[in-house]
Amino acid sequence: MRSKELILYRNLEFRELFDQIAMLFTRSKEDRLEAMPESYALAGELTELAAYYELSGNLWHCFLTLCLVDNENAYSTACEITGPIKGTLNELVAHDFAVFRELFQYDLSLLDDSSDYGIWTALKNYQAPEEGNGVYDKQIRDQILLLSVSLSASSDVQEFKEQVTEFYHKFGVGKFALNKAFRMNEEGMEPSILPITNIEPIRLSHIIGYERQKQKLVENTEAFIQGKAANNVLLFGDSGTGKSSSIKAILNEYYDKGLRIIEVYKHQFQMLSKLQEQLKDRNYKFIIYMDDLSFEDTELEYKYLKAIIEGGLGIRPGNVLIYATSNRRHLIREKFSDKKELDDELHNNDTVQEKLSLVARFGVTIYYGSPDKTEFLNIVKELADRFDLGIPMEELYAKANIWELQHGGLSGRTASQFITNIMGKKEES
Repeated sequence: MRSKELILYRNLEFRELFDQIAMLFTRSKEDRLEAMPESYALAGELTELAAYYELSGNLWHCFLTLCLVDNENAYSTACEITGPIKGTLNELVAHDFAVFRELFQYDLSLLDDSSDYGIWTALKNYQAPEEGNGVYDKQIRDQILLLSVSLSASSDVQEFKEQVTEFYHKFGVGKFALNKAFRMNEEGMEPSILPITNIEPIRLSHIIGYERQKQKLVENTEAFIQGKAANNVLLFGDSGTGKSSSIKAILNEYYDKGLRIIEVYKHQFQMLSKLQEQLKDRNYKFIIYMDDLSFEDTELEYKYLKAIIEGGLGIRPGNVLIYATSNRRHLIREKFSDKKELDDELHNNDTVQEKLSLVARFGVTIYYGSPDKTEFLNIVKELADRFDLGIPMEELYAKANIWELQHGGLSGRTASQFITNIMGKKEES
């Protein structure tokens, strides 16, 4: 049980697999022959893990590296912020890294001395199938593979330590290092943050038009990333105009600069303060993302949001902003019947101001309006050119006009759905 020899890295996510494979190396040839079914099962688990994380090369080295970059502990989280650190933690981690480096020296092919199939030798030089199904962003996956090769070639524990520490400082550690988007699970006393995989790879250049809106969003986000003053942002306007897509694109544009996004739903707003407590000491910039934000006049969750944005006793962490989208300019539903109720209220202006004050707490508001007919057809043309549909423009425009009349009117979403429909028909023919 090699994990019991560790001090800081004891709580490994894949601790059981870690211990079982390590134990195989310590067994005699006769014992390995007797444990052949167990050996096959472990090889299968390692292969499934490789498929899930899209790993390739020496899977034992990749697995050990994954254990290192995934583990949040006193040393790894400190190095994430400052890089190399001083103090006793260096002595403790040197002990753990000596254990890991010894494990890196184990040769997978030695486990095949009990069979004729060469299973473990194959995993020593594993070639992954077609890319695109892994849970990690390709960039961070490639960095893990590079670190795996570097650690296997390290000359001593000090070099091993320097390489891992550099990775922590450059890319981070744990779920925030290895994923770009998250959701909040509010079960229990403390909210937990869970990764969201397979994020749509949209970029700002994919969103046709809305150049002024995108520029305002970019300017605010870049100021945030650079540690300058930045505002919470509300993107409001007509449906299907690219509000949510713009925020997803911002994440993809600035992920490699430390930007992360956490999606939060309305019923979770009372947990926002606890969420911010978990985020404030991490070396990332976090956007709390609220999609399609609006409130009925009877809902009181907006009061939690008002307090967390501005006005509570606690100081808002400098590494957290709120980006929200809404089809409503004022977020809280108002009816004509409200006018009658206000007439009976002694201080009706106070009630109006309370409902409007939520929007005022977003320092940047960006309007996304529906395109006119010319802009709509331009979006259709740009998308048709992007996918090389090869349809005469006059015919394309005529079909697009019919489509938008039958499918929700003028919007970028309608144009995209029209192009998808055309592409599907071409594939059938």
